[in-house]
Amino acid sequence: MKNNGFQMRTRCGGRIGMWLLHSAVLALTVALAMPTLAADDRPVKSKVAPVYPEVAKRLKISGVVKVEATVDPDGKVTDVKTLSGCVALKTAAEDSVRKWRFVQSSGQSTVEVDVNFALSQ
Repeated sequence: MKNNGFQMRTRCGGRIGMWLLHSAVLALTVALAMPTLAADDRPVKSKVAPVYPEVAKRLKISGVVKVEATVDPDGKVTDVKTLSGCVALKTAAEDSVRKWRFVQSSGQSTVEVDVNFALSQ
């Protein structure tokens, strides 16, 4: 009898675990599908694609580099800093974002952007 009660709790816990897993996957899918906007919703006016480092290509390194950019009121990037991502892709991501232009604003802002490196580039 105790064995049946244990099995029942395990099955119920398994259902809850699967529900949580499905919910997490759904939330992640929705988050990835949303367009990239700046932290303060400052839209990007023009982007410059990153130059894929030759060494990273040969080693088949890919991924996303998260960059924080400081943008002046005219929309020009004045400073960049890598927040996360592969070190081999860091410089290329920073160089690319330095050339981006954002929509003009009333003041300076700090935005976070993702630079994607895919081997198909």
